[in-house]
Amino acid sequence: MQRRSRGINAGLILLLSQIFHVGISNIPPVTLATLVLNIWFFLNPLKPLFESCLSVEKCYQQKDWQRLLLSPLHHADDWHLYFNMASMLWKGIHLERRLGSRWFAYVIVTFSLLTGVLYLFLEFALAEFLDEPGFRRNCAVGFSGVLFALKVLNNHYCPGGFANILGFPVPNRLACWAELLAIHFISPGTSFAGHLAGILVGLMYAHGPLKKIMKKCAGVFSSNMHYPGQQYHVNSSGYSRYQDSYQYGWTAYSEEIPRNYDAYTAGLSEEEQLERALRASLWDRGTSGPSPQPYGFRLSPEEEMRRQRLRRFDHQ
Repeated sequence: MQRRSRGINAGLILLLSQIFHVGISNIPPVTLATLVLNIWFFLNPLKPLFESCLSVEKCYQQKDWQRLLLSPLHHADDWHLYFNMASMLWKGIHLERRLGSRWFAYVIVTFSLLTGVLYLFLEFALAEFLDEPGFRRNCAVGFSGVLFALKVLNNHYCPGGFANILGFPVPNRLACWAELLAIHFISPGTSFAGHLAGILVGLMYAHGPLKKIMKKCAGVFSSNMHYPGQQYHVNSSGYSRYQDSYQYGWTAYSEEIPRNYDAYTAGLSEEEQLERALRASLWDRGTSGPSPQPYGFRLSPEEEMRRQRLRRFDHQ
């Protein structure tokens, strides 16, 4: 971990420009809140980096467990923040729309805590097995571990295709492992254990028991919590389709309920609806001449003749 550099925060400026380029209104709420929270703590850190980073020595031996909450929200410098939050932007948009905002928020919090806990376990295990006490003092900070967990989740939902890792096409199911090795080949100072912990947490959710445990825990606090998210779709056949996507984040079942069109047509036939629409909106009854047609609206010759007849009848 390096100290935060001073001067112009080019990475922060680039991140903000990218956020505004995407459009704040196009970013789902939990993803946007995560971005804002990380930027806020970068500009206004609660504690210095060496009092926020995560290590076995500080957390386990000195019982400073608040670092589990602080470390994901603090970054070493502006470029560390940029690369993490740019990745969060695109992963968050995709996953939050798929899972629903409440469940995605639950996933973010759970992944943040578990990634930190698993990182401590890995560092402690390395220190014990290799008889190297330096692993207990390794201090990690940043959102990278959570992002690796989200990457596993994203690749689980989109198993096909390839990712470009250092110019080489890699299948999506192996992309996390390839990126783990690539990052530490390019930048050896990054936390290998922290990124590996994120991958393992993602695998525990996608292929292990973590998702079921999260469902049970959510049910204890709220029996009305839908997971991962309910999506509503309208198709062109006149049916309203309800999809509950809790099974691996996708459709578990769907049921079609015929719509009651009388609720918003007042029981009128199509011909009667057309007559009423023409009378109400295609001319002004208070004037002798017709009003202009709405933008982009065109009448067929038959409808135009019918409109003329209706106008003559109306003035009689």
